Amino acid sequence: MAALSDQLLVFTILGYLIAMISHAASYAFSGKGAVAAISRPARQLVTVGAGESGSDAPAAVPPSGSVPPTGDVPARSTGRAAIAARIAMVATVLATALHLGALVTRGVAADRLPWGNMYEFVLTVTFVGAAGWLYLLFRWPSVRQLGLVLTLVMVLLLGIAGLVLYTPVVPLVPALNSYWFEIHVTTIVFSSGILLLAFVPAAMYLMRAGYESGKRSFPYVLARRSPSAVTLERLTFGLNAFAFPIFTFAVIAGAVWAEAAWGRAWGWDPKETWAFISWVVYAGYLHARATPSVKRNVVAWISILGFLTMLMNLFGVNFFFTGLHSYAGVN
Repeated sequence: MAALSDQLLVFTILGYLIAMISHAASYAFSGKGAVAAISRPARQLVTVGAGESGSDAPAAVPPSGSVPPTGDVPARSTGRAAIAARIAMVATVLATALHLGALVTRGVAADRLPWGNMYEFVLTVTFVGAAGWLYLLFRWPSVRQLGLVLTLVMVLLLGIAGLVLYTPVVPLVPALNSYWFEIHVTTIVFSSGILLLAFVPAAMYLMRAGYESGKRSFPYVLARRSPSAVTLERLTFGLNAFAFPIFTFAVIAGAVWAEAAWGRAWGWDPKETWAFISWVVYAGYLHARATPSVKRNVVAWISILGFLTMLMNLFGVNFFFTGLHSYAGVN
């Protein structure tokens, strides 16, 4: 089962890679239509590409069907672009299914939940992000243009997991043999996956906002087919607001577990310190988002900074620091 899991991971990366290339092809094939749309008068653009509702501002998590087809591209894509988009969707679904298979077989081989080391943790976090992306995609198809960024992140993280972080199946270290393993690590994994997903619209928002302000240079032009800046910003907020309470519970559960295992709830271990830094940044994001005087660009950058602190906690702490959490299998 362990060998099968390794093979499924290879096919999973290939699946996400095919999806990424297909998203890029769909974007490229529709470029001619985008240029034509930009050159048309504003009244003609509204007639062809605007949503019928007249507004592209959904709720914090947009209700079904409320996100209109936004951007400067006509709603009807070229034939080749549509085919590439369908291939990207199918490849993403298949890759996510293979991803789940790699996790399940890994868990069966280890006879435990498959997130006992850094390699397994990355596999699980990326799966949560991919599954969450499919949920958004099937409910609000207009966000499909974000698939290029999402699949790129998947290929990079899973490639690092397979090439750098890989660890053979081994039993849990004694420190993890506790029922708190299921509680603390599960909530950390789930919240981290949602925060990973929130990074995508946050990054795209900055490009789309620049594009809507008149910037047509790289990288702003990459956002010409994305949902509107308002939609991306509110999607970022909805995902972060959903994940933050879960992440907060995970940090508290970790402190309770530390009290039971090590006799202290908090000792400023490197992992604990960076978890606290991430919590402060995301709390700052929510506070800034609720403050009208803070510009939305600044809010988006805070969200991206939060994601970078999560990456530091995931990779940097395990590679560059030693502490009580040094059981990732890479030291």
